[in-house]
Amino acid sequence: MINFLKGIIVGIGGIAPGLSGSVLLVILGLYQKTISAIGTLFKNFKKNAIFLFPLFLGFGIGVIIFSKIVDFLLTNYEMYTRFAFLGLVIGTIPLFYKEVKKQGFEKKYYIFVLISFIIGFSLFSFNKNLFPTITNPNLAQSVLLGIAVAGSSIVPGVDSAVILSSLGLYELYVSSIANFDLAVLIPAGFGLVFGALLISFIINKLIQKYYTGTFSIIFGLFLSIIPNVLNESCVIGFNITTVISFIIMIIGFGVSYFLGDIKGNIEKLKKTKKYIVKFFNKSTTYNNVKD
Repeated sequence: MINFLKGIIVGIGGIAPGLSGSVLLVILGLYQKTISAIGTLFKNFKKNAIFLFPLFLGFGIGVIIFSKIVDFLLTNYEMYTRFAFLGLVIGTIPLFYKEVKKQGFEKKYYIFVLISFIIGFSLFSFNKNLFPTITNPNLAQSVLLGIAVAGSSIVPGVDSAVILSSLGLYELYVSSIANFDLAVLIPAGFGLVFGALLISFIINKLIQKYYTGTFSIIFGLFLSIIPNVLNESCVIGFNITTVISFIIMIIGFGVSYFLGDIKGNIEKLKKTKKYIVKFFNKSTTYNNVKD
């Protein structure tokens, strides 16, 4: 049940601009286990299936529930919504960074983060359309679509929309789903399954052997994608809309940061409450004695 509920939260990342579902898996402490379960699916099928089923079920329900909500908000309040997502994304940075340093972190890994950030930023922000748009794909291109969706979904911080746009596949992805084009979806489905198994296997091996280096590169890619949360609709100026947008962003940051370590933050709030109560009790006792 806990994994099912976490899957619903991950589903929000699956449809929110810039907020990757795989990043939420990292924050929730499920990424490494999920990648391992997918990468070794057939080695211990029953155990892996029992773990993955509630997670994927929750993910699907999360996407269904929040897709319409997000679509409504983006259609009617796009600037406010994108600033809210920006706050949510920024709020995940401290927890993601903590995950990167979990097995030790040397200064050389900052170079990994910087290089992957530069590469990601140059690809995702300046070259959003590296390849021509594909509208009438052949079999290989349809399979590539599935592999691209799998890769962009599995690697934390990599926005599927940005990756698919760079490869000229985004319009094909949207239209094939909207029109239920089986000629594209069936080979793409094979590509999706093959890509998920292969990429999960590779990342699982990299994490096992080079944990900090792998997560440092992923963290840099995650940081590089953040500017893409905002688009041309988010015009900043000296007006009430901008002020409200920044307030919403701060609230989003607070919510994301609090939920990222909810148990620890609740304990901190309890300690703070005890301190405040103790302080006021001392003040009341002092005033009574003085009187």
